[in-house]
Amino acid sequence: MAPVKYVATLGGRSEPVEVTGGDGRYQVTLGGRTWEVDARLTAQGIASLLVGSVSHVADVTDDAGRCVVDVGGETYAIQVEEHTRWTIRTRGGAAAGPRGQTLVAPLPGRITRVAVAPGEAVAAGSALVVIEAMKMENELRASAPGTVMEVRVQAGQAVNAGDVLVVIG
Repeated sequence: MAPVKYVATLGGRSEPVEVTGGDGRYQVTLGGRTWEVDARLTAQGIASLLVGSVSHVADVTDDAGRCVVDVGGETYAIQVEEHTRWTIRTRGGAAAGPRGQTLVAPLPGRITRVAVAPGEAVAAGSALVVIEAMKMENELRASAPGTVMEVRVQAGQAVNAGDVLVVIG
C-alpha cells in the first residue's frame, strides 16, 4: 500500500508525516524516524496506541479543525492536513514582488473556475481561480490587493506545476 502523506503542525512548526498500513497496524514516519503503531479505537474519541512496545491511551477531540490530543497527562493541539492541501494553502502559488504578484499553479491540475477578469480590482484574500488536483478543489486567493493585469487560464484547462495563472499589478 502506498504511503498517505500528511503535514502535522504543532506550535507553528510543520512536519511531513507518512502513514502506511491499515487494519489498525501502521508504520508512521515523522522527522526521519519510523514507528510501528498498533492503533485501536476503544470509544468515541479514545484510542489505544501501542507505539513500539509502549502503550498509550489518547483522547482525541476536534477543535475548529485542529486535533486536540490528551495523552500521558499532556495536551497537544495539532493541525493535520493532507500534504497536497497543505502545499496549496501555504504556498498558494502567489509570488509577491515589487510590481505585484504572479499566481502560479502549485501542482498539476485542472482549472474548474476563474473568478476574476483583467482590469478587476482585488483585495487580499479575494478568490482568483479554483484548481482541481488529486480529486480535491482548492481555491487560490490573492496574497495582496491589486489590479488583475492578466488571466492566462480558463475553466477546463489543464495546468502544470509552475504555470502562470493570474498576474496582478
